[in-house]
Amino acid sequence: MIKPDVRIRAASSADADALLQIYAPYVERTAISFEYDVPSPSEFRARMERTLQRYPYLVAERDGELCGYAYTGAFVGRTAYDHAAEVTIYLRGDRRGLGLGRALYRALEKISRQQNILNLYACIGWPEVEDEYLTQNSAQFHAHMGYHTVGHFRRCGYKFGRWYDMIWMEKIIGAHDDHPMPVTPFPDLDAETLRKLGVMPAASR
Repeated sequence: MIKPDVRIRAASSADADALLQIYAPYVERTAISFEYDVPSPSEFRARMERTLQRYPYLVAERDGELCGYAYTGAFVGRTAYDHAAEVTIYLRGDRRGLGLGRALYRALEKISRQQNILNLYACIGWPEVEDEYLTQNSAQFHAHMGYHTVGHFRRCGYKFGRWYDMIWMEKIIGAHDDHPMPVTPFPDLDAETLRKLGVMPAASR
């Protein structure tokens, strides 16, 4: 169960350095991220800014400390895919088991529905045999959150001298009408709308 002193809020580029510290160990020590090199602070901040032009980027904050983050982004990137989005989440290693992942994903789903996004997808590294770099925990978390495996790619990722599989998992969060409402960019959702969805606006710095 999530602790009462945890809040979910919108991120801003001012959070980039703290979030990069959360992300870096996933690059350096795991195959959860298939990146080989930790991005520079400027590159990481630029990635955030590109995402925030259209999609939500959320942080879980406890006692003023950032404990994890999650965001959606373009799925494939062609216009016909506008009503679908890819989800990403990273938690600080010592802040797992507090319900932060569930809280971040539930908030993302609420915002995505408000944006008229209907399909959510997760791209997940999958080990044929669990090892010290990659387990099946991420897929298990997504299954718990209602995602289903819809694609399995064999030995397509190579890291730490080992081959890893990749799976796509899908969650449908809205009805597919013949004439869907256009997708609302995240910046067009005002602070009051975010608060009604249980998300605080980005912190003032």
